[in-house]
Amino acid sequence: MSYVEQVPSKQAPEVVSASGAVAAESHAGTRTVSRRWLLFNAAIALNGIVGVALAVPIVRYLLAPWRRDSSYDSWVSLGATDAFPVGETRLAFYKNPSSNPWDGQTDNVACYVRRESSDQFRVFAVNCAHLGCPVRWFPQSQLFMCPCHGGVYYADGSRASGPPERGLFTYIWKIASGQLHIDAGQMPTLSNTAKLVKISIGQGDCLCSG
Repeated sequence: MSYVEQVPSKQAPEVVSASGAVAAESHAGTRTVSRRWLLFNAAIALNGIVGVALAVPIVRYLLAPWRRDSSYDSWVSLGATDAFPVGETRLAFYKNPSSNPWDGQTDNVACYVRRESSDQFRVFAVNCAHLGCPVRWFPQSQLFMCPCHGGVYYADGSRASGPPERGLFTYIWKIASGQLHIDAGQMPTLSNTAKLVKISIGQGDCLCSG
């Protein structure tokens, strides 16, 4: 029996050209962008945009007490005091100090001015103290009446009858250079005109806002 010795053949060395080496290095340095990676980063960017959009109003709310609006303390003129006769109630208009250019005619705010004496005025908000409907002044009966729910007020603005639980809201006013001015920076509401009133009840007294 004869044995044949198998001699492993030598592998020929790989020959890589210079251009092939450069192409391989360039391919290794290039990052492959997969669909999963793209969607992941897009989701992160979208979450960031949503987070910023939600944070802006919160930050503005927190900074509001330190950034007071200049229109909040605005005195506007309703006209010369001679335009309001003693003992009469007249409808007047003024421009909202916090209006925007696109508001149009809606920035004209109505109010009622009653001159009680030569140097005493009462300026009433036109809105009913019930749900805010505009009231009308009837000089024949000397009453303010609300067309929505039947609220009625006397000439001095106090409640006469109907759903309202209080009288008409009033503006703070002053006279300067013969002109009647009102503080129009804040609309008169219960939040900025409320005061403690002592009310007598059966078993004692209590302090209530009104």
